[in-house]
Amino acid sequence: MTTHTHHDGPAEPSGAPSAEQLRHELVDRLVRDGTARTDRVIAALRGVPRELFVPDVPVQRADADDADGQPTIVAAMLEHLDLRPGHNVFEAGAGTGYTAALMAAVVGEHGHVTTLDADPDLVGAARAHLAAAGVTNADVLLADAALGHAPDAPYDRAIATVGAYDVPTAWLDQLAPGGRLLVPLRLRGTTTRRIAFERDHDGWRAVNSDPAEFMPLCGVGADGDQRIHLTDDHTVQLWVHQDQTADPAALAGVFGTTGHERWTGVLFAGEAPLAWMDLWLACTLDNALMRMDVALPAARRGLVAPSFSWGSMATVRGADLAYLTMRPASFFPDGIKLYEVGVIGHGPGGDTLADEAAERIRHWNTYFRDRTVTFTMPSAVPVTDPAAGRFVLPREHHPIVVTWT
Repeated sequence: MTTHTHHDGPAEPSGAPSAEQLRHELVDRLVRDGTARTDRVIAALRGVPRELFVPDVPVQRADADDADGQPTIVAAMLEHLDLRPGHNVFEAGAGTGYTAALMAAVVGEHGHVTTLDADPDLVGAARAHLAAAGVTNADVLLADAALGHAPDAPYDRAIATVGAYDVPTAWLDQLAPGGRLLVPLRLRGTTTRRIAFERDHDGWRAVNSDPAEFMPLCGVGADGDQRIHLTDDHTVQLWVHQDQTADPAALAGVFGTTGHERWTGVLFAGEAPLAWMDLWLACTLDNALMRMDVALPAARRGLVAPSFSWGSMATVRGADLAYLTMRPASFFPDGIKLYEVGVIGHGPGGDTLADEAAERIRHWNTYFRDRTVTFTMPSAVPVTDPAAGRFVLPREHHPIVVTWT
């Protein structure tokens, strides 16, 4: 049976809660908020000594979401993956080894986890952490994870803990019948979703998905990005991916131009996710949404009015930039605060670009907001039909079809 041996860590202050107590408190929170739901996932989270996988982090932080590994994300991934005892699992991306340890605990002594990573430092550290935790049914190999690992195939489950732009064919080919692949997939621009795919009669269909943001995959499936500074003091920057265009020279000084505000009348509750609206914009804008990071000084001096504390989503066209913003609108009868989505455009044609983005938001709100979104990688790829809410995202190996149904 997979075991977890006890190892003494740094001395804890007298009266401070133990690592085990802190771990149980963390899991209790994950259970209360609905992230950890199944008994086998909850047991793994309680049983794996997380502090051994982040040995340089104080015990008080090791079992918190701001430490490396982010327990909330890992717990959500395990629930989406639907692991069972005895499963054979492939993992792309070693990280600290913590995810592999949790999966090894769930699949048990008759199951196995094979983890691949191209970074020798990560591989060495993950191996050491797994050994320290007494995990005996997980192997960490130094290799290009995009190629999978045929010697241990077929896999009942495959998971990528690094983001990908195209799903490597090897991951699909090495899955057993009835297998499931969970991958953080960058769809277009910055927009990424963690999607669980299973085979259907015509290729692959998502069985669940949620917003995600991960380090990109290295090797065959690599997808780099470019950082563009929009201010001289580097307080505002854009992240530009390979399927986007942005000219740093053309955008120089863009915030020195007049800002054109366009309010859409589209409302969201304070805690409501904007992910489906962002996905619609990513699919319909000529230049898909980019992440625009805004440092606090830029927001404080009124240079930018970002939607969130970290910044906003934005699009560019030549010397023009338009980004999303929000303002308080009203209250629901039960006291929940509502916010209105807006767009602010800068540049010589910033007003036109803001108008276009605002109109797309209104169109989504009127015709598509209440629809369900599906993700497929079909064998027979259809054509894009925006009026029907269907968009084909081209890929070299497996085009992705996003459909509002």
